[in-house]
Amino acid sequence: MKIRLHIVLVLLACFALTGCITRTSPQELPATSTPSQMGSQPAVDLPLKPKSVRFAVIGDSGTGDRAQFEVAREMEVYRKAVDFTFVLMLGDNIYGGDRPADFARKFEEPYKPLLDAGVNFYASLGNHDNPDQSHYKFFNMGGKRYYSFKKNDVAFFVLDSTYMNPTQLSWLEGQLRDSSATWKICYFHHPLYSHARFHGSDLDLRSVLTPLFEKYGVNAVFSGHEHVYERLKPQDNIYYFILGNSGQLRYHNLRRSDQTQVGYDSDRGFMVVEVDGDQLSFQTISRTGATIDSGVLQKQPQPSKPEKPSSSNSPGGG
Repeated sequence: MKIRLHIVLVLLACFALTGCITRTSPQELPATSTPSQMGSQPAVDLPLKPKSVRFAVIGDSGTGDRAQFEVAREMEVYRKAVDFTFVLMLGDNIYGGDRPADFARKFEEPYKPLLDAGVNFYASLGNHDNPDQSHYKFFNMGGKRYYSFKKNDVAFFVLDSTYMNPTQLSWLEGQLRDSSATWKICYFHHPLYSHARFHGSDLDLRSVLTPLFEKYGVNAVFSGHEHVYERLKPQDNIYYFILGNSGQLRYHNLRRSDQTQVGYDSDRGFMVVEVDGDQLSFQTISRTGATIDSGVLQKQPQPSKPEKPSSSNSPGGG
């Protein structure tokens, strides 16, 4: 009897000790707002200034799983509060099959409230995406693998980072050089800087893109691919975000790094962004409505504008 009692006490002590240990990612943040799915109004951290440019950001979203639908529902909650009018898609938009039924299940159904409200989606291609997605009407790619568009004084340059080639680089340089927009934002799938364990930084892509970004004054870069959220400290005076957890998640995948400003690898999420004048305000939100990162970034001083060469580049690509 004494032996059994001793064993029970030892087991209880072990369970108690285990219960006190929580595995916390070195980059994980606590929630800073009340989840709106619990019935309260969303805690919006954006200034919501008149005539500002407001948009949402999702990446690696196209699973058709419950988590994607939950993120999409939370996006609609914030759309009503923020009134964003378009969404940047950072690639891996449709995982697996891409028949019409797949586009319905993995895009049209989860984002139906947003589509019904007139929100436009602008997709970039990921390594899991069929390039033919560029012809899908709701992705607004115009049949091109890379393209640009402008909202007020904010220019967006959308790249195909899976098939980067000299033609695309030449197109990008011409677009950046000729743009007089106040803000220049590039987005594509593969991150130039990443501290997730699964992939890490794409050094080859970094070597060809960062010289153009620095030369022509790109302000912010958004990427997916890593199924986490990470905001980098400015690299060469450029703001970098990774958001690849809108449908997929690699739980506790981030490594500690001095380059990371904020990281989150415990749930799915999305971003809402507002650009007004010399400020870019952002808020990163989990599928439960918790704010996991927010802030205001100041527009950087721009480099001297390079002289135009005698020949011009084509306006589109792909």
